[in-house]
Amino acid sequence: MKITPTVLSEVLLIEPDVFGDERGYFCESWQKKRYADMGLDVDFVQDNLSFSQHNILRGLHVQHPFSQGKLVYVLQGEVFDVAVDIRPDSPDFGRWVGVTLSADNRQQLYIPPGFAHGFCVTGETALFVYKCTELYHPETELSIAWDDPNIGIEWPLQQPSLSQKDQAGLLLNDIPKARLPTKG
Repeated sequence: MKITPTVLSEVLLIEPDVFGDERGYFCESWQKKRYADMGLDVDFVQDNLSFSQHNILRGLHVQHPFSQGKLVYVLQGEVFDVAVDIRPDSPDFGRWVGVTLSADNRQQLYIPPGFAHGFCVTGETALFVYKCTELYHPETELSIAWDDPNIGIEWPLQQPSLSQKDQAGLLLNDIPKARLPTKG
């Protein structure tokens, strides 16, 4: 297994060991001790599965309090996955990183608490899995505008399909700092 920091050093790109032959492949998608030995010592409390069609964009989501760390990967299809540092006391506040995750590359992305998360489906469909370090608390969730010009995410889609919640996403600079997580 290989873990590589992205341009936002706390967001980690993970390449699990994959063993395959003409019959298919096998890999451990999570094993607490192995990941802890590689520096990712977290406790996950919830697993989620999302199925989406091409051109769907989900995010940018965060909840505070009860910030979630997420380990995300794709079982079928392809997505462009994004993490944004939204901690006002971070030197990386408002910076983002995006990676392509797919069933073919089998890569994972770890997004720590304090980061907004979103993805768009670039393949025909996507079956997307994410493990969370905190339970879902809808009363604390925020949706940040996917096209916030001050963040400047270079999405591979021009006119994505959004939920009503995501259509009403707020600009990061319009959110009171008390509503945002801290590095702390």
